[in-house]
Amino acid sequence: MTKTSAVELVVVPCLADNYAFLVHNSETGETALVDAPEAGPIQAELDARGWTLSDILITHHHNDHIAGVAALRANARVIGAKADAHRLPDLDLAVAEADPLTVCGQATDVIDVSGHTLGHIAFHMPGAGLAFTADSLMALGCGRLFEGTPAQMWNSMQKLRALPDDTLICSGHEYTASNARFAVTLDPDNPDLISRIRGIDAARAAGMPTVPSTLSEEKRTNPFLRADLPEFKATIGMNDAPPAEVFAYVRAQKDKF
Repeated sequence: MTKTSAVELVVVPCLADNYAFLVHNSETGETALVDAPEAGPIQAELDARGWTLSDILITHHHNDHIAGVAALRANARVIGAKADAHRLPDLDLAVAEADPLTVCGQATDVIDVSGHTLGHIAFHMPGAGLAFTADSLMALGCGRLFEGTPAQMWNSMQKLRALPDDTLICSGHEYTASNARFAVTLDPDNPDLISRIRGIDAARAAGMPTVPSTLSEEKRTNPFLRADLPEFKATIGMNDAPPAEVFAYVRAQKDKF
């Protein structure tokens, strides 16, 4: 559990390796859910804290992010991407990038992060220092490109990389250890990455989640955010390649890993 001013964040493990996120404002009494992989664990967390959902935010249409919406929605406002509305649960509010949005008393930015899917959105609460990125930017990784192009996903990565360094990146899966095993094959001499891997191994050995992570540590260690950095390009032998080409190469290598 993380608390920022009046806003509290609860990470809810779901299914085999998914995460949902509860955001609660103690001053307004509102509670929002970001993604709903399955209803049971989420409802148990709500019941344990005496919270009632006011909003459900959906990042993208994959079933492991929406399967619990119907059971949880009750009187909650369901919010998702206008571009993806045809394959999401019924939306009470359909949003697009830069639409004004307030959730749990927090001004919330909607960011188009297409790549993993088309119409994937992230939600950024700057006042609380939280970004809900689901399967776009992940801990030490990024989502597989099921629908978008490498250029689209690289553009999405740049948008997220531009957020404040202390932003907590709330991503959708516990893939960090496997992502780390791949990252170190590309960047074996990165001391920040080596240190982070030790922390990941310790957290997992203790049964603790490795999500959320800070944007600053992602910028230092996540290969999918480093495609335009000269030192990273040199490490993988792509000094003169444009960043989108470097990103595409890294993604292709991860797909085969």
